[in-house]
Amino acid sequence: MKVFVTGASGFVGSAVISELIANGHQVIGLARSDASAAAIVAAGAEVHRGDLEDIESLQRGAATADGVIHTAFIHDFSNYTNAAETDRHAIEAIGAVLAGSDRPFVITSGMAGIAPGRLMTEDDVADPNGSRISEQAALPLAEQGVRVSAMRLPPSVHGEGDHGFVPGIIRVAHTKGVSGYPGDGSNRWPSVHRLDAARLFRLALESAPAGTVLHAVADEGVPVRNIAEVIGRHLDIPVVSVPVEQASEHFGFLGRFFSADIPASSTQTQQKFNWHPVQPTLLEDLDEGHYFKDVEAAASS
Repeated sequence: MKVFVTGASGFVGSAVISELIANGHQVIGLARSDASAAAIVAAGAEVHRGDLEDIESLQRGAATADGVIHTAFIHDFSNYTNAAETDRHAIEAIGAVLAGSDRPFVITSGMAGIAPGRLMTEDDVADPNGSRISEQAALPLAEQGVRVSAMRLPPSVHGEGDHGFVPGIIRVAHTKGVSGYPGDGSNRWPSVHRLDAARLFRLALESAPAGTVLHAVADEGVPVRNIAEVIGRHLDIPVVSVPVEQASEHFGFLGRFFSADIPASSTQTQQKFNWHPVQPTLLEDLDEGHYFKDVEAAASS
């Protein structure tokens, strides 16, 4: 299958490219810069220049492909509404090209805010008034002859090269001199290794029925205190509780994410797609030490 991948040079997208090529697919990767294009070529994929705001380039890329995997997102938390709208327009534009073709279209979604405080399942419906509107834009495409599916990623998609929430929490701990956790630290984060997630993206592309919601979850819910304890041990700093009402002050914009309780199950996904995570868990990955190399390098310079 010839697959158009957005976000192809990103942390998740690059793993998706490798997974697809290793399993016999051809890949066209969206690149907005020379550096991204070089990374895509090095991975063995074809380059398609453009970005999420270039609707014409997105539609040309989708038109040449047998299927699309959409992992790109503008992670601008200072203007999240605009980023979500850009994502919606991109999904709608690609969906218009795929309409009536029964070609697969796997979009990326998140888990925050869908079922806070209880174990989320694939049956839980995203809030139509929520800030991340990718599912609301994508899933109706099933009625237009697109084999669309939504891949919900947990807040921590981890692995070497991660630049997401966990590295941010580590930087805060290094700067503050304490490894903090909000409240009693019992709130839970689901997580998945990027290589396990990449495999599930491929399985969704190959076989997910139209309208499917998948959960790329290995750890159903890691108490954030446990994350803080591993960080404290590696940085050799105290592990402390931060009052929930002070989380935003202590952690910055990460505070509201690190305070969220969003456990999630992938039982249905694992059963339907014979997908079983095999990579290290989040805590195991943290204990491997690679997350702390940048901090150690900065401290020794």
